[in-house]
Amino acid sequence: MTKKLLLSASVALMLAACQGAENTAKDAANKAKDVATSMAKIDLPDGVTLVETVTKSGDEVVIPYNKYKLANGMTVVIHQDKSDPLVHVDVTYHVGSGREDIGKSGFAHFFEHMMFQGSENVADEEHFKIITEAGGTLNGTTNTDRTNYFQTVPSNQLEKMLWLEADRMGYFLNAVTQEKFEVQRETVKNERGQRVDNRPYGLLGERVGEATFPEGHPYSWSVIGYLEDLDRATLDDLKKFFLRWYGPNNAVITIGGDLDEAQTLEWVSKYFAPIPTGPEVTDPEYVPVTLDEDRYISLEDKNARLPLLYMSWPTVHANHPDEAPLDVLQNIMGGGQTSLLYKNLDKPGLTVQSSAGHFCREISCSFTLFALANPARVKSLADMEKVIRDSLVEFEGRGVEDDDLTRVKADIVSGMIYGLESVSGKVSQLAAYETYRDSPNGIADDMARYENVTKADVMRVYNQYIKGQNAVIMSIVPEGMTEAIAAPDTWERYERTIPEDGPSPDVDWQLPEDNFDRAVVPPAGPNPSIKAPDVYNATVGDIPLLGAINDEVPTTTISLRIKTGQMHEPMDKLGLAAMTAAMVDEATQSMSVEDISNELAKLGSSYSWSSGDSFTTLRIRSLSKNLDKTVELAVASLLEPKFDQADFERNQANTLQGIRQAKKQPSQTASEIFNKKMYGANNNFAFGNAGTEETAQNITLDDVKAFYGTHYSPKIASIIAVSDLSKGALTKALEPLKAWEGGDVAMPESKAFPELQGKTVYFMDQPGAPQSEIRIGQRALPYDATGEYYRSGLMNYPLGGAFNSRINLNLREDKGYTYGARSFFSGNETRGWYRAGAGVRADSTAASITEFVKEISGFYEEGITPEELEFTKSAIGQRDARSYETPRQKLGFLGQMMTYDLKPSFVDEQADILQGIGKEEIDTLAKKHLNLDEMIMVVVGDKAKYMGEIEALGYKVIEVDADGEPVK
Repeated sequence: MTKKLLLSASVALMLAACQGAENTAKDAANKAKDVATSMAKIDLPDGVTLVETVTKSGDEVVIPYNKYKLANGMTVVIHQDKSDPLVHVDVTYHVGSGREDIGKSGFAHFFEHMMFQGSENVADEEHFKIITEAGGTLNGTTNTDRTNYFQTVPSNQLEKMLWLEADRMGYFLNAVTQEKFEVQRETVKNERGQRVDNRPYGLLGERVGEATFPEGHPYSWSVIGYLEDLDRATLDDLKKFFLRWYGPNNAVITIGGDLDEAQTLEWVSKYFAPIPTGPEVTDPEYVPVTLDEDRYISLEDKNARLPLLYMSWPTVHANHPDEAPLDVLQNIMGGGQTSLLYKNLDKPGLTVQSSAGHFCREISCSFTLFALANPARVKSLADMEKVIRDSLVEFEGRGVEDDDLTRVKADIVSGMIYGLESVSGKVSQLAAYETYRDSPNGIADDMARYENVTKADVMRVYNQYIKGQNAVIMSIVPEGMTEAIAAPDTWERYERTIPEDGPSPDVDWQLPEDNFDRAVVPPAGPNPSIKAPDVYNATVGDIPLLGAINDEVPTTTISLRIKTGQMHEPMDKLGLAAMTAAMVDEATQSMSVEDISNELAKLGSSYSWSSGDSFTTLRIRSLSKNLDKTVELAVASLLEPKFDQADFERNQANTLQGIRQAKKQPSQTASEIFNKKMYGANNNFAFGNAGTEETAQNITLDDVKAFYGTHYSPKIASIIAVSDLSKGALTKALEPLKAWEGGDVAMPESKAFPELQGKTVYFMDQPGAPQSEIRIGQRALPYDATGEYYRSGLMNYPLGGAFNSRINLNLREDKGYTYGARSFFSGNETRGWYRAGAGVRADSTAASITEFVKEISGFYEEGITPEELEFTKSAIGQRDARSYETPRQKLGFLGQMMTYDLKPSFVDEQADILQGIGKEEIDTLAKKHLNLDEMIMVVVGDKAKYMGEIEALGYKVIEVDADGEPVK
């Protein structure tokens, strides 16, 4: 399903909807009763009105909350969740790119950036620092219809978060300066370069939107906007946009987690109530979108390696009654391995990837069919279009099957249950329902509208919106392959009509009046009690198991890890481990991959195989009530793989196309060249997991069978698991693994690493690139949880590990060279490395290298400041409150313990090291690990324009190809 936005979140009270959760349901009901009782005792602050209280009664599925209104029109939604010592705060403004004026695209997204640049009582670059220092995480996102800002922090930091959000809602404009405006303009342009202009297929969404909607329609431009509009924008434009849309009456603040509701309301009233109401805001109007004919458009993309076909039909709008049956239709057409596109395109090897989608926004949805062609099998996208249209005709004859409805409905229920796993998911769900439906209570309605979809409904919407209807058909082909497009263009991009700005009044704004000193940063409350998960040890046959109980949700997450991977591959068969994992993920002796996918979907479960440097992993996710059947299917893939020749040939062809496409992706290419220079071409782990074109072509199905037979052994396997099931129940469910047999597997040794040529730049040419990718670093320490490796990570945190680190503040916030720059230490059992890097604006390539060098050498020479040391201790010391919330986080914790043979007490040891580390030790580590004379650099960018500038900096520059080999 594509509707994860609407279906991904839920609450603890939903547990009663699952079999075997009776006790949990009773506990949840008692908690709901306690909340309702406590609400009756709350004296609401002046100007705060309780709008509704939603609690649990009977067996309905519901998210409990209380909804309030302030006198200034702001909506407040509060949800209590005492499961972890966290709170999540979300402020959603009902403004996205769809509210922008013609010729002023990108303003909503631009504003998302500006709102982090300080306000009346929050200094420039202070917003990130305050939240990070509090042990929290934060971000903001913009789409066509809304902008939201959110943070997850330890529960004792809630008042501070409310103060921060209120300050930028009501006290922002005085802090906006021309300098900040210009820097963030460059940052947004860098983001566009990274995500759109310098990315394969990055222009797809923008071009399809232009062709789908009439000029001036709110969705006819992309969220990130046009560069010319960003360049034309003025500071006054931005201020007026803020005053029009960022009033409290156009905002919803949703707060969830371990909180005191009465106290929370007092804080909300104190900080937000003085902010005056903004201009009136009405809901956008839905106008059906129609196309007069099929609109064929095309694009040559120098970053693309594979031809792409994208077909898009306008349909309805979000929350329309026909949205649900259209979602079922997209699942039938392109929802994974049960779909018609998979059967007709992926399975015969015509495509590397295909899918269908039904993407809904507030005033328009689009039904899409997508195919990424295998050029070895498909010469023209016209052939691809014919197969897709034939698949639609096949659907007419096939109709809707019982399993189609069962799959989709099971996906909805399981998605809601998995959404229980984080407080942020619960809060974001409440916020979305309130923003788009004026009520946070939407879960039950969503369940009902999908449960009520019939076969006739699906056929009706197909006939109404797809059959015989016109679509936008876009072809994207590699540069110089225009003969491969589906059809000549029948629609041309229009010259945009930019209206002249008429006279407008000056920005008229005054600071709200307070009866307290808003400049005082609220103190944190008492530190919450933070405890690492309790773990248990068990065995399944002879396989060790490390587990943890997570009784908040009725789900189970398991990783079966086999200590084999790229490290076991022969050099002439690189990619063999990944290919073997892909083949084990295919059909079994008794079931086709389509049948497996269908059964898993009906269970609300999934499993997948993957392979990396050191481990091949089977990941299982299941509702606990369906675990036995899920494990049965997953273990069959391990014990009874079919190893079909046709499946092998398809996977091999897809791998080759993926390797070729990866060479067109500058970020990935830069990192792979860096790895090869670090570890040498005689070590298999210096290469990507897929191998090279030559080695991938060398692999045969017999090689796969031999690798599986030799290296898939229980003697080098381990299991980590997080579940609400008891230790006994979990190990019993895993008993089918006892049938697994295998011998000893020798651990290989790595070859000697090459001597690094310090202060050398390896430059790969990417003509015309709007951005350059930079990597700087050297080999460093292997992983050690409580040794020098861990301490070196602490050392790097203020240099390049945090958002407000020296490197990021310089290159992003001060200079506007990049969307983001970081540095980090990383390591495994045998090796480690230090690396700094970023994608930077092309014309700042040499300047960015200079700034990287300045920051690293400055830290090397002078070390950490007292303020940075205090910040590091506070930020890292408090973030553990966020470390063990979800099953995925708990699984990561168990994985560390299992891989490196750690006891749970390593967390306490790390805390002691953090609190005890001082400037002298950190400065010594900087001297040891940050010597730029020993570091190499990799740059992927435009050689003709910028290689000479780098040479002028005094570096030795060697031009290399995409494989890292010198260009002769």
